[in-house]
Amino acid sequence: MNNYPLLNSVDNIPCLSVLVPIYNETDNIVPLINEIRAALDDKIAYELIYVDDGSKDNSWQTLQNIATHFKKLRLIRHHHSYGQSIAILTGVKAARTEWIITLDGDGQNDPADIPRLLAVLQDSDSPQTLQMVAGIRRKRYDNLLKRISSQIANRIRRRLLHDNTLDTGCSLKLFSRKAFLALPHFNHNHRFLPALFLRNGGKIVSIEVNHRPRTRGQSKYGLFNRLGVGIVDLLGVMWLQRRACLAEIIEDNQ
Repeated sequence: MNNYPLLNSVDNIPCLSVLVPIYNETDNIVPLINEIRAALDDKIAYELIYVDDGSKDNSWQTLQNIATHFKKLRLIRHHHSYGQSIAILTGVKAARTEWIITLDGDGQNDPADIPRLLAVLQDSDSPQTLQMVAGIRRKRYDNLLKRISSQIANRIRRRLLHDNTLDTGCSLKLFSRKAFLALPHFNHNHRFLPALFLRNGGKIVSIEVNHRPRTRGQSKYGLFNRLGVGIVDLLGVMWLQRRACLAEIIEDNQ
């Protein structure tokens, strides 16, 4: 693995923000944080941001207990559940770094893959306008219904949006904070981030990552509670693509 700069001794600012949005994930919090620390401690200066999206279990209390002795952990709590896209937006706004890593709080993403995404960012052969490194789950450990519906949704999305991304449902992503905040923001936009980054002139690199079965807690996935809004969102993103206009600046005398 390449070496990344440790904390600046002057202003104590980290160089990476790891963002985990959660909703009712009490049992997964401690194991996942331990895995993130094992992957990153003493290797890269980072902050860990948990956004509790209105959990109704003991997630917030668990996070508060950990934060008393883990100073890199920053906590944000929503009044009620607004959804994953809004939780991600909240965390990105609060982040203090240029680059953001997101992963699910259910433990299915493997924190050991984070350095591999960072290595793409450092690779001299990566596009200069790189704005996102997206994970592709090489082997899915989900139930049959979820796998089939995801495959269908990915094929339709790629055909209509031409986003050149095999798996937008993988939450393990690395992206530019500045580029993310320049995107159009709406609920459920986390499912269309590659298309939205491409719309704004950015480049996407995808790499295979590990995927694991959920061993604790309950899945929030439901086919019918996503199908209707997914169709509407897809049409909306198609409209945004057609309305994109990137100005070519030939002089900027500031």
